[in-house]
Amino acid sequence: MTSLEHFPIPLLGFAAFSGTGKTTLITQLLPKLTAHGLRIGMVKHSHHDIEMDNPNKDSYKLRKAGACQMVLASPHRTILFAEQAEADEPKLITQLKWLNTDELDLVLVEGFRHEPFTKIELHRPSLGKPLLAVDDQHIIAIATDAAIDQKELFDKGLTYLDLNDINAITDFIMHYSHQS
Repeated sequence: MTSLEHFPIPLLGFAAFSGTGKTTLITQLLPKLTAHGLRIGMVKHSHHDIEMDNPNKDSYKLRKAGACQMVLASPHRTILFAEQAEADEPKLITQLKWLNTDELDLVLVEGFRHEPFTKIELHRPSLGKPLLAVDDQHIIAIATDAAIDQKELFDKGLTYLDLNDINAITDFIMHYSHQS
């Protein structure tokens, strides 16, 4: 897998400005999509320095001692820690390589909005932010909580979804996952 366009299973992102409700929406969607039988992988971008390990645990000590990758396995879950050599912004394709796509039907992505892959834009006009779909040809739908001026987007063939209608968004994603 060398590019996002050749990813082996459906890949769908959620693009929006901070504070729009991406995580809230995705946490509502996941149970509905899994109830339809989808096995979903998730990649989330963070601008913060994340640390999920505990300094008192062996896995933390081994990582800090020099392991560039650390797999922590238990009967309940496996965690992979990978240290980045440089503090550069991560590339989505690099993060997707960590996933075992043989065990997934769909990958949802939160963030990475500047990367070229299929996305749903979440837009709340009350936040006063511009529409991302104006400049991003990879956006296939806009989920919004209010009317928006659609003139500049009309010819793009976008689907408009009610951001508060979780069932309609679920149906859209189900349709997308079966067509991709």
